[in-house]
Amino acid sequence: MKKGGDNMAQMKLAESTGTTKAHEMAKKQREISVAEFFAKNRHLLGFDNPKKALLTTIKEAVDNSLDACEDANMLPEICVEVIQMNEKRFKVIIEDNGPGIVKSQVPKIFAKLLYGSKFHTLKQQRGQQGIGISASVMYGQLTTGKPAKITSKIAPEKPASYFELQIDTQTNKPEIIKEAQTEWNKKTGTKIELDLEASYSKGSQSIDAYLKQTAIVNPHVTIIYTNPKAEQIIFPRAIDSMPKEAKEIKPHPYGVELGVLMKMLAVSPARTLQSFLTTEFTRVSSSVAKEICEKSKLLPNTKPRKISRDGSEKIIDAINSTKIMNPPTDCISPIGFEALEKGLKKEIKAEFYCSTTRPPSVYRGNPFVIEAAMAYGGDMPGDKSIRIMRYANRVPLQYQQSACASANAIMHTNFRNYGLQQSRNSIPVGPMTLVIHMASVWVPFTSESKEAIAHYPEIIKEVKLAIQECGRLLASYVMKKKRLHKELKKRGYIEKYIPHVAKAIKEILALTKEEEESIETDLKKMLEQTRGKIKSIEAENVEYDEEFAKIGSKNAELELHEVDESNDEKEGGDEK
Repeated sequence: MKKGGDNMAQMKLAESTGTTKAHEMAKKQREISVAEFFAKNRHLLGFDNPKKALLTTIKEAVDNSLDACEDANMLPEICVEVIQMNEKRFKVIIEDNGPGIVKSQVPKIFAKLLYGSKFHTLKQQRGQQGIGISASVMYGQLTTGKPAKITSKIAPEKPASYFELQIDTQTNKPEIIKEAQTEWNKKTGTKIELDLEASYSKGSQSIDAYLKQTAIVNPHVTIIYTNPKAEQIIFPRAIDSMPKEAKEIKPHPYGVELGVLMKMLAVSPARTLQSFLTTEFTRVSSSVAKEICEKSKLLPNTKPRKISRDGSEKIIDAINSTKIMNPPTDCISPIGFEALEKGLKKEIKAEFYCSTTRPPSVYRGNPFVIEAAMAYGGDMPGDKSIRIMRYANRVPLQYQQSACASANAIMHTNFRNYGLQQSRNSIPVGPMTLVIHMASVWVPFTSESKEAIAHYPEIIKEVKLAIQECGRLLASYVMKKKRLHKELKKRGYIEKYIPHVAKAIKEILALTKEEEESIETDLKKMLEQTRGKIKSIEAENVEYDEEFAKIGSKNAELELHEVDESNDEKEGGDEK
């Protein structure tokens, strides 16, 4: 009764003062900045454990350096140094020879989340969101309390700008601890120093593996890496030419969603629907725009801002039913199947290599290209799952393999047709390395940490088609390999028993020694015919390795030895 009376008293007090429980709850609500959100959820950015935090920090800095150098058409030279201060603390120093950063922009680029020039640009580039390097600065600040040290120089005759920065997580604004000018013995470039809590170890998900894979798909870069053990590793550039420059384009009409189209119509400066379609999208000519207008039953001179939601939906339906050219490839700079295969040969020792680059395709209006390569045989184990190397815009993806569209496509491809073992909906087993690369103006990552590609049906379809193209070449090679092994085995049998057959014929027919030698000579001529058959199989196989013939001959001899032993046992049994 007392509790109920207290509640009644509170209600009467609330009525008299004009406040309610909702008013009390409203006082506790406040706006959260993006920096404050990610400070509490740093695992979303790839900082969920010390080992991964070290890799993510280096990855973001190297990606930024590569993009800056390529945008300025400068061959990249990147120095990466990792110094172990104590058991849990490391200092990371990344230096490049890029164009540098304007003094006023340095604090915003390194100490403000979601700040950059790439978010609204439709062309292939490594960075997209404007989060990466500033998130690394925030992680270092949270774990060590020390600011990031930035040095940047934009011209040989000008002094370098030096900053010590932190992020105000409540406002997502940079805090400048120190600002000065300094002398730096470098023409142009940028250097960042970060202290952070981390751990270092080697392996497939280590800094060493990341830098090696980066050097493979970026043959124009030189990377000088000093690991925590003070060991220096140099990845020299393989070519002195820059990759093809990716040009900015408009979105492709295929895959544009209704809400996006409505927003585009509302803000477009175009005066007519026809001009809107030709200027706001790529690959839409005047004739294609007229066809879309006819199918949507809208006049070409209709003002875009006056088109309703129903009208926008009709335009979407008309676009999907109109044949429009694939997007141009100048906005994308794929590795190329030849360069990809060369990079794979540099990294993996195998018997057989193949690669392919698919034609451009579209998801949500964004063009993309899928590339694939396979390395088969060699020293790779045949009783383990194949090794998968995933890339997005020339950047290795080393975590969350099972969550990636590439893994989904691999598991739903029948590798048994290509000579590998595979359980249903699983990664195949066999001596093979499979490389999947997605080049796009906008890679749809599953999270801000950029570790896996989202499961868009268009992407999964293209990955499967690329795998199947390489798989058919692999199946052809495996079949030829089996044929060659079979012929080598037959040849081994003949070589083994020619003298015995000639001797047996001599005894049966009571031939002379000369006649026995003549029969042996004829049998050897027959053997040469099998040699010609083997040569024809070798000619069919472009990747035929002479070492394989030696291995095949040795295997045939071992099998014959086993047959001889079993025959000897049989004869011994018969005698008994």
